[in-house]
Amino acid sequence: MGVSVVRFWVALSGSLLVVFVLVHLAGVLLAAWAPASFEMYAASLHRAVVLPFVELGLLVAALSHVGFSLTKAMSNRLAGNHAILVSRRHDPLAAFAAASQAIGGVLLLLFLGLHLSQLRWPRPGAGEELVALRAVLSQPFSLAIYLAASLAVGLHLFHGGEAAHRSLGLLDPVNAGRIRNAARGMAWLVAGGFILVTLWLAYSI
Repeated sequence: MGVSVVRFWVALSGSLLVVFVLVHLAGVLLAAWAPASFEMYAASLHRAVVLPFVELGLLVAALSHVGFSLTKAMSNRLAGNHAILVSRRHDPLAAFAAASQAIGGVLLLLFLGLHLSQLRWPRPGAGEELVALRAVLSQPFSLAIYLAASLAVGLHLFHGGEAAHRSLGLLDPVNAGRIRNAARGMAWLVAGGFILVTLWLAYSI
């Protein structure tokens, strides 16, 4: 499989996961600012007939993203690409975000396993989602992992947003600045949103 094809599928699967992350963030924000609405939303979501198919699709997208990302990394390694990433725009944060993609991805996989084991297997009963979530976040280890994962997903998006547009052939000299700024703004929004709602649920009464 050619490198360009692999990059395309990395970008496409990543873009699908970004949609899920944004929808998930909107849902958990309800837990902080409208608890009753959050419980109703969670209950109706879990009763939805299409939920198993959506979850299967997300699993396929996640495994595809990991698999194609590993394929791309191994191809780069076999091609002799051992360069240390340095931002050509003198942007250390961009360079760090790019260099941390692999370790951030591993952290997010570990977080996903923990998150599912805590709140999906078994799934809390109707009206008990918020209680279960607060119980999880009351544990210092879990709280630290949730906060670290929030930062990791932000860094992943900080680099991945622009990179995905490039891999999909949507980036050109005219729109590059707008896409870069929009992707980075979304990264800060997602990371900040998850961090704030996590801290709010952990420490609010």
